[in-house]
Amino acid sequence: MSATQVRADAPEARGRKLSIYKGDPGMWSWVLHRISGVALFFYLFVHVLDTSIVSYSPETYNEIIDTYKTPIVGLLEIGLVALVLFHAFNGLRIIAIDFWSKGVKYQRQMLWVVVGLWVVVFAGFASRQLVILFSNL
Repeated sequence: MSATQVRADAPEARGRKLSIYKGDPGMWSWVLHRISGVALFFYLFVHVLDTSIVSYSPETYNEIIDTYKTPIVGLLEIGLVALVLFHAFNGLRIIAIDFWSKGVKYQRQMLWVVVGLWVVVFAGFASRQLVILFSNL
């Protein structure tokens, strides 16, 4: 048995799952930060592509923009804002953890502040955006 393997009957392995993920809120914050970052990267990639079309064919650009004027895309825009807000607030939390000497000690409390800020700001935006979205149907 290698040094990195744990025997199933070892005291530290009994009564718990062998997993690198602990299920801690900090782990889920890490996962959501990566997912939101990748999603925003792909959004920006598509945004640059469709915006660059205007220099080649303004008519085609206008046709593409007209396809975006649907309720489904309106809901996707609300999702985009949710991702941007979470990624931004959590990014500030990560900066605080990295550069504040007590950041690691208070990382969990800062996560709940991030979640609270996200809920308040996103609720304000989403309620207004949903009214605009449904009034234009």
